[in-house]
Amino acid sequence: MADRSGFAELAMPLAPQLYGAALRMTRNAADAEDLVQETYFKAYRSFGTFTEGTNLRAWLFRILTNTYINNYRAKQRRPAETELDDVEDFYLYRRLGAIEQAMAARSAEDELMDVFTDEEVKQALEALPEAFRLPVLLADVEGFSYNDIAEITNVKKGTVMSRLFRGRRLLQKALVDQAKSAGFAGGKKA
Repeated sequence: MADRSGFAELAMPLAPQLYGAALRMTRNAADAEDLVQETYFKAYRSFGTFTEGTNLRAWLFRILTNTYINNYRAKQRRPAETELDDVEDFYLYRRLGAIEQAMAARSAEDELMDVFTDEEVKQALEALPEAFRLPVLLADVEGFSYNDIAEITNVKKGTVMSRLFRGRRLLQKALVDQAKSAGFAGGKKA
């Protein structure tokens, strides 16, 4: 059992990571802020149930993900709402933070990704069905392990692996289709 007095010191450094994940989930800055705020409220309220020495980051991401899923389901029962906020600045900020690291070790995949704009990748990722988008975000963007994703999303590890595989395949197909429609064939402009 954890003491609430240390909650802020332990949990607040994770706020930027939670916000980034929330932004990718909600695709809207205001909704992401609300989601993170609700996550911290729920986490603080139930911090007494957190077992010290376990993975606080995974625990907070589970609360974030469950809150998002519950809100998503509630929105499905409401009339459709359109969200038009542009989060391009966040993705640019994220890329600039790791630019030295990326330049030092560029893979063939990194080179290929130069063909696509951040917006094209973001659109392809956002177009994934929800069941596949969350595992891809948690694994490939946030860096969680299969076990952590299973715990966060409350599904079996095998299901996570399957959804991640299928989500990556769907994302790959979408990007290949975009490349073809932009006139790229075999990595060269046609």
